[in-house]
Order: sequence, then structure tokens, then C-alpha cells
Amino acid sequence: MADNFDIIQLLLMLIPLLFSVTLHEVAHGYVAYKMGDNTAMLAGRLTLNPIKHLDFTGSFLLPLILKISGAPFLFGYAKPVPVNFNNLHDHKRAVIFVASAGVAVNLILALLSALMFRGLNLIEPLCQASIFSSLFSLFSVMLFYSTVINCVLAVFNTIPVPPLDGSRVLAIFLPRNLRIKYMQVERFGMLIIILLLVSNVLDKILTFFLNPMLKLLLGV
Repeated sequence: MADNFDIIQLLLMLIPLLFSVTLHEVAHGYVAYKMGDNTAMLAGRLTLNPIKHLDFTGSFLLPLILKISGAPFLFGYAKPVPVNFNNLHDHKRAVIFVASAGVAVNLILALLSALMFRGLNLIEPLCQASIFSSLFSLFSVMLFYSTVINCVLAVFNTIPVPPLDGSRVLAIFLPRNLRIKYMQVERFGMLIIILLLVSNVLDKILTFFLNPMLKLLLGV
């Protein structure tokens, strides 16, 4: 019984996670397309089909490891949408918009999920005797996870470690020579993120920002 419960809980987390990382990447590609670069469109990445975006390690293995290890937050990532920043019109402004698009979408999804979660909780007592009560309960849990996951994705992606979105925004304001050196860190980016994760520094960063966000959105 406990195993079934764990599987259901994992699915209730994975569904909003996969949806959220998909929209995150589509947002990058769509804004890039609107600002002059059609690389993502030509690569077939301006689609809501998650299969086109998912990365085995980031979309499945990492969330599973975090869940099994009892990590306080579940998150993951999809394959980055290809963007040729040289094609963008009004380069500085466009880079900021493209880099910020994914985070903006995650914040919008977090807000919508929280509003639906609160609304569902208001009407759930009226449905206790209904045959749909179990579905209401599961959907409510999924909306809760969706709010948390999207807040985590938004905060995580603003961390200024290349290749995360926050690094793109920071880099555009740096002098050219410093920007080049800074972006060269990207080859070690995943290693830095893993070190932050295993050292619990990432947990502390996420918790610092997430606690007030979740209290505001969910009242928890």
C-alpha cells in the first residue's frame, strides 16, 4: 500500500514538473523567434510535445534521485532550446527577454496553480460526499506540487551559474572581456550545480527565497 502511495505521489510531482520544464523551454524559443531567431522553430522545439524537450537525466533521473533521497525540493530540467543570440534584434534587450522568458512562465504557472489550489480547497468540503472527492483531493495535491515546483524552477534558474538563465542576464551587463571569461565557466556549470546540491548550499539558497514565496502563494 505504501509503495502504491509513493508511486502516486511521484506521479503527482512528475506531471507538473514535465509540463513546467516543457513550457519553460518553449518560452525561451518563442521569445527568441519573436525577436529574430528561428533556430528553435527550425529544430521543432516550439511545441508543447514534452517528448521533444525532455532530457533523461534532468527530467527523470534527477527528480527520482531527489525524491528517493528525501530532498526537500523536487526539480529538474529539459534539453535547452537552441538559440542563436547573434540573430536577435536589439541584442542586449533581446538576450534579457529570452533568458527571462522561462522564469517568467514558471512564475505565472506558480501563481495560477496557487489560485486554483486555494479555489479548490474552498469548494472541496462541498464535494466530500461526492464520487469525485478522491479526484478533487489528488488534483489539489498536484496543484500544490505545481506551485512549489514552479517556484523552485524560477528561483533555481535565476542562480547566476552558467548556463542557467540568471547567468545570461548577468553576463549582458558585464564588460566584454569579463563576459567572455564568465561564460567560459559554462563548461563547468553542471559540476558547480552538483557541488551546490550535494553540499546543501543549493537547498539553503532555495529555502531562503522559497519560504516567503510559498507562504504568500499557498499560505504555508
